[in-house]
Amino acid sequence: MTNPGKLIFPNHLTAEWLTSGYKSGALTPADVAEEIVRRANEDMAMNIWITPPSLELMKPFIDKLAEINKANAPLWGIPFAIKDNIDLGGTPTTAGCSEFAYTPNEHAAVVERLIAAGAIPIGKTNLDQFATGLVGTRSPYGEAHNALRPELISGGSSSGSAVAVARGHAVFSLGTDTAGSGRVPAALNNLVGYKPSLGSWPVTGVVPACASLDCVTVFAHSLDEALLVDSIARGVDARDPWSRMIQRQEQTLPVKVCLPRETPTFYGPFAQKYEQAWFAALDRLEQLFTSVEYVDVELFASAAELLYGGPFVAERWADLSGFIERNPGAAFPVTEQILRSAAAAEYDAAAVFRAMHKLQDYKLQARRLLQDAVLIMPTCGGTWTREQVRQDPIGTNSDMGRYTNHCNLLDLCAVAVPSVAADPQLPFGITLFALAENEHLIEAAARSFLDGGTWVDKDDAANRRAAEGKVLADGDGQKLALEVDKRITVAVCGLHMRGYPLEKQMEGLQARFLQEACSAPRYKLVKLPTTPAKPGMIRQQAGGASIELELWEMSAAAFGEFVSLIPAPLGIGKVELLDGTEVSGFVCEAYAADGSEDITAYGGWRYIPQE
Repeated sequence: MTNPGKLIFPNHLTAEWLTSGYKSGALTPADVAEEIVRRANEDMAMNIWITPPSLELMKPFIDKLAEINKANAPLWGIPFAIKDNIDLGGTPTTAGCSEFAYTPNEHAAVVERLIAAGAIPIGKTNLDQFATGLVGTRSPYGEAHNALRPELISGGSSSGSAVAVARGHAVFSLGTDTAGSGRVPAALNNLVGYKPSLGSWPVTGVVPACASLDCVTVFAHSLDEALLVDSIARGVDARDPWSRMIQRQEQTLPVKVCLPRETPTFYGPFAQKYEQAWFAALDRLEQLFTSVEYVDVELFASAAELLYGGPFVAERWADLSGFIERNPGAAFPVTEQILRSAAAAEYDAAAVFRAMHKLQDYKLQARRLLQDAVLIMPTCGGTWTREQVRQDPIGTNSDMGRYTNHCNLLDLCAVAVPSVAADPQLPFGITLFALAENEHLIEAAARSFLDGGTWVDKDDAANRRAAEGKVLADGDGQKLALEVDKRITVAVCGLHMRGYPLEKQMEGLQARFLQEACSAPRYKLVKLPTTPAKPGMIRQQAGGASIELELWEMSAAAFGEFVSLIPAPLGIGKVELLDGTEVSGFVCEAYAADGSEDITAYGGWRYIPQE
């Protein structure tokens, strides 16, 4: 059945949701393309795109899907956005500067691999010009707005790429990361930002910022989807002189987790709230990991200082000086100021070698400290309004790189993940770092952090930190503590899902949405003749289909109250998910099938015709 009734798209697009819709026949890639164009047009004032999504751009890639074997295409029909310093064949690459623009004949290596896996490129996103900046305001195409609070910065330089995913225009997006551009925008827009080890993804077809330090990154809503992209993009490209083989190993928890001994410096108008969120993250980490060591992180700050406070900045000038000199005034003013600063007389050859020797010592220290370990820091120590950045473009940008600039210089891999919010619509995130060959350690540790506990309605974390003598200014009652036990995952399939009337009941029980999911293909779905109508999932002895679900999490006490509110013939039982695991969830007694409409073919409650 194709396009039954009016489809209700979730706010956030995920690969799992789209794949389920394609499998059931309720959705086609053309449907998705139309919705993406609608959303992009609706958000046009947010300055997300340089080449915006269009049906004309997407159609050739959608048409080619008919030639691709779905079994060999893990990203079949999955839309993705591309930062506009990464080539998409036949589409201009601007790097945020129209005078610099060129139209490549070929795709960048990573783009080619993703398209071969069935992914659909949808457009080219805005960025801090020439990937120089961490704020998302340094673009002649407009300041990219934060996805949650438009007065705040989006983060850069991969600003549009992050906002495109956060606003539901794409399932994932490509960014680049030299000093933090694949991590800062993730933190500010409540996403996962995965930065692989240098060279593990090819940079063929990418406009260089600092060629020896550049890497392509991915933004997504979940770690699983980021790592799916990584599995396809990874691998040596013979054309790329920076490419190297780094084989990801099976995920393993680190021997220890390293945390900063001194409280990090927080900045900006929300500094206090960010500090409280950091203390809550510390509490969570201490409960999740048996071996936590507080360490001196001065070496990371010293390494970070080399990137813009030393001759390494000259690498940007080496790549772009010819264009800047030939086109005076073409670059964004603050960008040109930074690039030209690299031509200072003190950055001579001797200065470069002195910095290289100093960096080599820092690398040795980092290798000793992080052997079989993961370092965790705040991704950002704060944020700024876009107006504040305009008033102080250099200082605010420098602050945003405080905990990111060291990463590529020290040859580390990293993943930025969301933590407890600093305030409503004000995300906070942490970044996990490891040595280049230890990507499996940050994967396992990030999974543990994301899945190991749930934030609840208490302020014990902040209070406990203060009692332990860990400085924390008087707060405003932030709900930051962590309860890691007695949390129950519940699968819902109808009116309790997001956007439906009983979502308020879930919120009243302080339940937390986890993710979209699908059941195992063993269920019949019926439309019960009740007022209002609601679905019933009935497990089948044989046959059945996969049904779209949402997974929520609530306390044991709330779960008991929740179960008491469920009317017959519905109840709570064990629901088998697509991956074979079982969770508590809505089930329906078999007798209810008599006199009820069979809606199994729709694949989920969101797909039934609207009345």
